[in-house]
Amino acid sequence: MITITERAASKVKEIAETENLHGQGLRLRVIGGGCSGFTYDLYFEDTIGEMDESFESNGVKLYVDPLSFQYLENTEIDYVEELHAAGFKFNNPNSKGSCGCGSSFSV
Repeated sequence: MITITERAASKVKEIAETENLHGQGLRLRVIGGGCSGFTYDLYFEDTIGEMDESFESNGVKLYVDPLSFQYLENTEIDYVEELHAAGFKFNNPNSKGSCGCGSSFSV
């Protein structure tokens, strides 16, 4: 299972409204890269793959391919606004560490 907080869901819905992306889900991926080995990727998508896992959390559809799901299982996605930055934060229990800037992780 993958979940998204109410705050993150609200931000996703706000972006979808602004960009006219009604009805699309949020694709979550793990891709190779970054100084710790893996990075998170998310974007809107209107189709779900045959092998994808799909979830709905706080009114947002989430799509995850099987390879990414093994790294994202039980992850919670939040939206944070800090003094110097704002963005989506992946609270991933599978992560063993991250780089200093927090943009990549290792397992």
